[in-house]
Amino acid sequence: MSRRILVIAAAFATAVAATAVMAQAEVVKQREALMKDLGNATKPVGGMLRGSVPFDLATVQAALDTYAKNAKALPVLFPAGSGEGSDALPTIWERKAEFDGLFVKLAADASAARAAITDEASFKANFPGVIRTCGTCHDSFRKKS
Repeated sequence: MSRRILVIAAAFATAVAATAVMAQAEVVKQREALMKDLGNATKPVGGMLRGSVPFDLATVQAALDTYAKNAKALPVLFPAGSGEGSDALPTIWERKAEFDGLFVKLAADASAARAAITDEASFKANFPGVIRTCGTCHDSFRKKS
């Protein structure tokens, strides 16, 4: 009888561990999808900053809306132990408050820029600060490709 209990307990522990691994893989996919959204929103806006794409206020506003929305959703998608198989550096969990603070800053900066940007001049004055927050995170918390 006790051997049977041990077998059942081992099977249960294996199932729990497998479920945790699957959950970690899912959270990595979710955050990578949101990060990809940020990158896709940035491409045309980056072209506008460089002058290779004409300024379009609606595109800028959509990008800023994406930044604000995704920045609010992303922090919970970095639970402890979810760095495996991703570009996330262990520094994220060592300096989690700082990391989470960058998302708060990104959301606030994007919302402030959304309100301030009305034309190309205000875009060029306000948008680079939003992008710098992204760069800070990439420089400190993401593996170099």
